[in-house]
Amino acid sequence: MVLNNIEKLLEKYENGETSLREEQQLKNYFSQETVAPHLEMYKPMFAYFSVNQKEQFTKALPLKTKRVFNYKWIAVAAVTVLMIGFYFKSNYQQQDDLGTYDDPQMAYNEVVKSLAMISTQFNKGTSTVNYLNEMNKGTATVGYLNEIENTRNIIFKPINR
Repeated sequence: MVLNNIEKLLEKYENGETSLREEQQLKNYFSQETVAPHLEMYKPMFAYFSVNQKEQFTKALPLKTKRVFNYKWIAVAAVTVLMIGFYFKSNYQQQDDLGTYDDPQMAYNEVVKSLAMISTQFNKGTSTVNYLNEMNKGTATVGYLNEIENTRNIIFKPINR
């Protein structure tokens, strides 16, 4: 009779229809030393539940969080203010000098000096790209392979069927 009752309770338990009292009956049955052999597989599960029920959380939880003031943002704000100040100060000072010359020869000399500086920088940039000429030579050499292929086709006429 007891085994029949336990099997019915297990069926109800698997369907999620048991009450707390019925679950306690199942835990009591499976905590015994002798359990029916065909129900032996449920014993570890109910043993885990009874052990797990006794566990308690003992770690202290802080109820108030400390407000940590982040000094990094003050540094970022200070650097931003300084950069804006330097920018506007330099723009303000440059407004006095409009970049015009009264003497045409002096203006010509300044333009020549600026163009010479641009020319030297441009020449530095083009000197680093000279390796592309070597690549062009290589591709021209590969072009000769097409001529070899054409002559091979002339000598050994392909058979078209």
